[in-house]
Amino acid sequence: MLDTLLRRANIADGMTTSDLESAPVDPGRGRPLIGLVLGSGAARGFAHIGVLQVLLEHDIVPDIVIGTSMGALVGGSYACNQLGTLETWARSLTMRRIIGYMDVRFGGSGLISGGRLANRLHESIGSLLIEDLPMRFAAIATEVGTGHEVWLTRGSLSLALRASYALPGVFPPVHIGRRWLVDGALVNPVPVSAARAFGARVVIAVNLEADRFGRGATIPSHGADPGDTPPITPTAKARNGFLGLRHMFGAERALKRELIAGPARPSFSTVMIESFNIMQDRLTRMRLAGDPPDIHITPRIGHVGWLEFHRAAEAIAVGRAAAEKALDSITETIAELR
Repeated sequence: MLDTLLRRANIADGMTTSDLESAPVDPGRGRPLIGLVLGSGAARGFAHIGVLQVLLEHDIVPDIVIGTSMGALVGGSYACNQLGTLETWARSLTMRRIIGYMDVRFGGSGLISGGRLANRLHESIGSLLIEDLPMRFAAIATEVGTGHEVWLTRGSLSLALRASYALPGVFPPVHIGRRWLVDGALVNPVPVSAARAFGARVVIAVNLEADRFGRGATIPSHGADPGDTPPITPTAKARNGFLGLRHMFGAERALKRELIAGPARPSFSTVMIESFNIMQDRLTRMRLAGDPPDIHITPRIGHVGWLEFHRAAEAIAVGRAAAEKALDSITETIAELR
């Protein structure tokens, strides 16, 4: 079974069959191994902080933590005892501070170089290695070109987290172990399968996309209205004038405004994020249908936008509320498997 697992397209980067076989069977607490899976969701991912707080307050301590994208960032911060630092930083975010972290660059493989965020992450985590963490941890990433699902289980923790949240088009790929990696949500938004492979008997999964009601329906008949007109392509002169104004007022400032908010017509950021949302929603449903968790925590956080990082306090409160509702199911499941 283990050999078959490792021969799949999923790559547990740096892991061997013996690594999986050596996963602890009993943490010595008289209960089954608990795996916590934290899904992707950008700004909504701050809800994971609230979930973890409630679990720890009730002595539900995960032995295995698996995260994708923002879930990896929160899970990795918890694993290295920096959850409080992350919460303090998240609650301090304002629109102005968020824009300050956007080190926009042109001509690269991402609109934002990510250097400022990487420096902030390194200040908190330093050069800590994943294998030195007090618990089993993995960050999920996607390899550019092959589409392999990569489980980052060793090496630099900060690099692994950066790779896991490297949203294509926004952040550049991260080079780790001769592979170029981007956001793990492209292949596994809520990686329950990884937690089970690590030996978790009770898998608690936090899915931040579960309240997107009314999405993904089929519109069986649609067409243009009489008042619809085709888009008008600007002339070369108009384009040159527009570019001149952009340079006059600063291309970087204009692009930052575009990433944060747009006009009534969908902006660049809206189109990109919503496209990613649709893909992730469909993929999450398919993967959870094939491998559902034992406890499914679903914070109702769809009202918080992907880029609304300044709403961290609200997201944390929503995560706490969702975790509190799931406490009975968690304790009952653990008791049944003792």
